[in-house]
Amino acid sequence: MTRIERPSFLNWRAVILHRPHPSVDTLTRQLSSLRIESRQIWPQLDETDAQADVVFFDADMGHDEQFPWPRGFAPMPMIALIGSEAPGRIEWALAQGANAHLLKPISSTGAYSALLIAAIGYQQMRAHVDDIRALEQRLRQRPLVVKAVLRLMQAGSADEAAALKRLRAIAMEWGMTIEDAADAICRDDKRMRSGG
Repeated sequence: MTRIERPSFLNWRAVILHRPHPSVDTLTRQLSSLRIESRQIWPQLDETDAQADVVFFDADMGHDEQFPWPRGFAPMPMIALIGSEAPGRIEWALAQGANAHLLKPISSTGAYSALLIAAIGYQQMRAHVDDIRALEQRLRQRPLVVKAVLRLMQAGSADEAAALKRLRAIAMEWGMTIEDAADAICRDDKRMRSGG
């Protein structure tokens, strides 16, 4: 099992998007004991709130227009505050990108575990998104790899397998990805002219 590194919440800033309510007061006390600065706002976030480290939001009364980013693209971990377990409200909270939740009425505990689950879940999701973007970029560059292999074949590599092997060797020699090496070959990089 891979050990998960726990984030430090020291000096984090939290926004609580919820109308004034005793549960908000309880949550604020829990966050304060964790040394997390928090502020309660209603009815919507603004651009400056996108700088918060975490957002707690009311899943019962919430709506899309409360957020200054597209649905599901929050730039920080999101924690839903759920009082009604109506399927439509839970689906809405999930669509907003909720990484964790707290049930209302909020008791004197629970904020830390919700923060931990949300922060780690958000980090993992961001890592997956970054991996997918990198793979999509490599996929977009595949026609360039084919073009480079054809050029290497024209330059004397016996067949496709030999040309691909040469491309891999060039990429290793130049310290770059196969796709970047293919781009350099197709641009007729000066290293190729010098026998690179």
